[in-house]
Order: sequence, then C-alpha cells, then structure tokens
Amino acid sequence: MAVLRLDHTPESVKLNQPLYLILPDPGRMNGRPLRERRVLYLLHGLSDDASAWQRFTAVETYAAAYDLAVVMPSAGRSFYADQPNGQAYFTYLTEELPRYLEQVFGLAPRREDCFIAGNSMGGYGAMKAALLHPGSFAAAASFSGFLSLEFLRLYPDDPRQEEFRHLFGDLNLLSGSPHDPAVWLQQAAARQADLPRLMVSCGRQDDLYLLTGIFMAQAKQAGVAVEYHEEDARHDWLFWDKELRRFLLEILGQPARQPES
Repeated sequence: MAVLRLDHTPESVKLNQPLYLILPDPGRMNGRPLRERRVLYLLHGLSDDASAWQRFTAVETYAAAYDLAVVMPSAGRSFYADQPNGQAYFTYLTEELPRYLEQVFGLAPRREDCFIAGNSMGGYGAMKAALLHPGSFAAAASFSGFLSLEFLRLYPDDPRQEEFRHLFGDLNLLSGSPHDPAVWLQQAAARQADLPRLMVSCGRQDDLYLLTGIFMAQAKQAGVAVEYHEEDARHDWLFWDKELRRFLLEILGQPARQPES
C-alpha cells in the first residue's frame, strides 16, 4: 500500500494540518479508480495526531487485505468540535475534508462503502459524525471512546478541566448542549431506520469504562441500537489494534485475500 502525508490548510480550521492516507499501490489498482473504493476514516485520540494509527497498529496490513482506502486526519486536542475560537474541526471532518478528497483524489465512496472509527477522543468524534451525519457512513465504531460528558462531574479535580472550559465554554452548560453525546442519541432516535451500524467497545480496566456504560444506558433509553463489546483491557494500542481488526471483520467479513509480503 502507498502511505501519503499531505500538509494542507483547511478553510474550516485555518491552520496547517497533516493528513495521512493509505491508498493502493499501482499494481493493486486493477483498473478500479479511487472513486470506486471503500473508505475508512480513522480518528486519533487526545494526545496523538494523524500518524498514530499508521505508527501503532497494523492498519496498512488491514487496508491491503480489505482493499481499503484509509483517511487519517489530524484534529489536535479539539474533540473534533467546532470551537469558539473559529476553528471548526467538526465541519472540517464531515464537510470540507470529504469534499477536498473527492476533488483532489477522486475519493467519493457511496454511503454503503464508507466507514468511520476512532479511539478515545477519536471515538467521541466518530460517534458524533455517525449520529449527526448518518447518511455519510454505513458503520461507525468507538474504541475506548470519551462518550459521556459526565466525566466533568465525576472527575472535578482532573487537571484538564480548564482546557475543556476553553474548548467547550461554560462547563455547567454542557449537559444538553450540541457537544453532549446524549443529545446526539436523542436526535438520532428519530432517524433510526437511517442510522449506520454502531459499535462500541471498551476495556474493563480502562478509565473511560464508566463513561462507556453511561453512553450505552443512554443509547438504550433513546432506543438507538448500539452493538457493545468489552473485555479485560486497558486504554492502549494493543486493545485498539485488536478492536480495529474486529470491527473490519464484523462489517466486511473475512478478507478476500491476504496482503502480499
């Protein structure tokens, strides 16, 4: 597979952003242009960037096995949110980036061929994109995702509270706001038939395990179907690599071929 790093400055973010892409090698194109390829968006966590999935997992191997194009954008520590400072990371992820990829690379997957997943903060972004833009994705997954803003109430002494205040505004107003996953679930409930397949997983030894349980309870209350998996695991790449492989197996089945050495 070909791995590309593209540095670009989106209008929605107003900052140079590294973007990583995994695309087929010339010998694997087999006469199929990129616009006909299945596409996986992979979102990174709070302390990483767009290179993380390519560095810490076997995603390139999985992409070759499933003949996938993979898009790995950078979002800093933004929680993939449109921020008060004017940097609109959610708009970038769901609107400007797909349009840019179509115009430059011809990546224009049908809804049934487009998927999104992420770890930790990226799990938050993946669920938000899938629930608020359900027509864009066939399936979405959150691995150890930051899926409940109850974190702010449960951990009032967390040193990131001030950072979150700059990011989201008044933390006392977050519950019921557009940043609240519970609100996304409520909005998605009315579009149940049109929702992508939703999958959530978390390790039992993960600090975000409690938040995952809150999200799953909220999904059940809203009547939104979410498939759930848990096991003994921590907040680390060993778990996320395994969950990425499991996600692809669930939505795409066994790969038709193994990648060449």
